[in-house]
Amino acid sequence: MTIPFEDFQKVDVRVGTITRAEPFPEAKKPAIKLWIDLGELGERKSSAQITRHYDPATLVGRQVLCVVNFAPRQIGPFMSEVLVLGLPDAQGEVVLVGPDQNVPDGGRMH
Repeated sequence: MTIPFEDFQKVDVRVGTITRAEPFPEAKKPAIKLWIDLGELGERKSSAQITRHYDPATLVGRQVLCVVNFAPRQIGPFMSEVLVLGLPDAQGEVVLVGPDQNVPDGGRMH
């Protein structure tokens, strides 16, 4: 199925730097709470099911790609404001997507 380019442009994907990460034991599926600096958009929160490959202590400072224009979603006691992007590994576990060089926070993917 193909979509018009204009539909792709509606999805706002930005880069941000993880400034804080904490375990999220209250989540139904294992997850980590993330706080992400998105530059001019400010700091936003996300719940990410990335516990297989990542420990909260190692995530701070890492740049990731996020969809910033989805509606916020309540995940247990935590409000997730952005969707952090990832790809499945061979076992279906999430591997984060980010730039291979440092770029300014808040930059829009194009």
